[in-house]
Amino acid sequence: MNDETPRERLYRRERQSVPAARAFATAALADWGIGARRAYEITVCVSELATNALLHGVPPGRGFRLGLSLAGDVLRVEVHDSGDDGWPRLAGEGDDAAESGRGLLLVAALADKWGVMERDPGKIVWCEFVQATTGVPFTAPSRRGCPGPRWSR
Repeated sequence: MNDETPRERLYRRERQSVPAARAFATAALADWGIGARRAYEITVCVSELATNALLHGVPPGRGFRLGLSLAGDVLRVEVHDSGDDGWPRLAGEGDDAAESGRGLLLVAALADKWGVMERDPGKIVWCEFVQATTGVPFTAPSRRGCPGPRWSR
């Protein structure tokens, strides 16, 4: 199919939303012709961001939105939540014994870029995957070293 139309879906605050978000992303990536290895890395990031939204960003009675877009050589994943529980932190930032933040370490390791943007209410946590060079498909990792998160308010 290879239609680059952005895809988005809303999910309720329930456990089944994480595997549903992964399945949604897997289908979109297949439609866009993303190679299996890179698609796996992207769906890991979708899973981690969706889990974080459920655990830390979605108040009772609300949900989160997953957005996927492919524009040229950049694939972007966005998870919008409506919570006021603060901004995400990587494990080890401030508290070495933290029991959370490890999922963001995976996102930082797998994505080419990631960051957080303010939203009213809540926030948008995003990550991007970039092709290595023009004409090279998303079939293999293209990381040149993932910088730290980009924070926007």
